Amino acid sequence: MSVMKMPVVPARVRRVPESFSWVDHRLVRENHINGRSHAALALYLFLVTVADAEGLSYWSEAALSRRLGLSATGLREARAELAAASLVAYESPVWQVLELPGGAP
Repeated sequence: MSVMKMPVVPARVRRVPESFSWVDHRLVRENHINGRSHAALALYLFLVTVADAEGLSYWSEAALSRRLGLSATGLREARAELAAASLVAYESPVWQVLELPGGAP
């Protein structure tokens, strides 16, 4: 039996802007988010949201800390966690959301 999917709020169906894309489903399917802290996941989501088409963002550490409610240490720990998982790279002042290992879906 097939379930027909219908939007709950048809007037608010998400559309992909030309210069951005959906969050890659492989984050879940290939377990890239498993074991990540809430702070790391919040940082990743924020960076995916604000990054340009190449995954680049210039948000300062201070601004990110304020927006995410993280201490400077908490932000550094979240960044290190994401970098160790090969999800982001950072070289002040540039953040880069990296292509997931294995290339494009």
